[in-house]
Amino acid sequence: MPKLAANLSTMFTEVAFLDRFAAARESGFDAVEFQFPYAFIPAQLSERLERARLHLVMHNMPPGDWDAGDRGMACDPDRIDEFQDSVELALEYAVALGVRQLHCMAGIVPPGVSHDKARATYLANLKFAANKLHPRAIRVLIEPINSHDLPGYFLSGSQQAAAIIADCGAPNLFLQYDIYHLPRMEGGVAESLRALFPLIRHVQLADVPGRHEPGSGGIDFAPLFALLDELGYDGWVGCEYFPANDTVGGLGWRERLLPHARRS
Repeated sequence: MPKLAANLSTMFTEVAFLDRFAAARESGFDAVEFQFPYAFIPAQLSERLERARLHLVMHNMPPGDWDAGDRGMACDPDRIDEFQDSVELALEYAVALGVRQLHCMAGIVPPGVSHDKARATYLANLKFAANKLHPRAIRVLIEPINSHDLPGYFLSGSQQAAAIIADCGAPNLFLQYDIYHLPRMEGGVAESLRALFPLIRHVQLADVPGRHEPGSGGIDFAPLFALLDELGYDGWVGCEYFPANDTVGGLGWRERLLPHARRS
């Protein structure tokens, strides 16, 4: 059965961020992911990972000014230098924390920038990131994000992502498939998982609607977990959902939907 990683940006928010590592271990997780590590120095995070005996699966590259509305900058032609600096920072953290996958957020298309210009900028920036990370054996991941939650985000569809990966041609550029964002845009999760499987190196999940834990909405997760096994997926499934109530109280879905779930 799929291996589960707790997302510490959305789960265990009942406690301070640095205490979520121990909370994840106490709840039976052997791996975690989170969105952004940059509020802490790498040594702080490394110490918490080691103390809790956790593996860090992935994190995002810097998104720009999150509080000001930035959701990445890779498609912005006026921020190429800033993007390149952000790759260097992400690489510093990835090396220190033993991370082998970094998600590069595409960003919201700036006003007045054409789709073609945004796409060309995105491609060039992805090539830069992939080239920087390849010598360290680190993958670059891209993830379509649904336009209902994030209007204007450049990358919103699976076929769009597949075309970007093909046109970039980098050997370490792959797809992060989110079983929340793509169902909101396209439906047909099983079909797209099959079609896109050669490109997928990381999977995330949340139920629709609400973005809560599996079993809280309309997605039938049990056959999707079985399909990941059938396809031979050996990566992690990041639990990037917002618990409907408290985190620990909502974890019963693992036993219901994955009675033999591996968390290691």
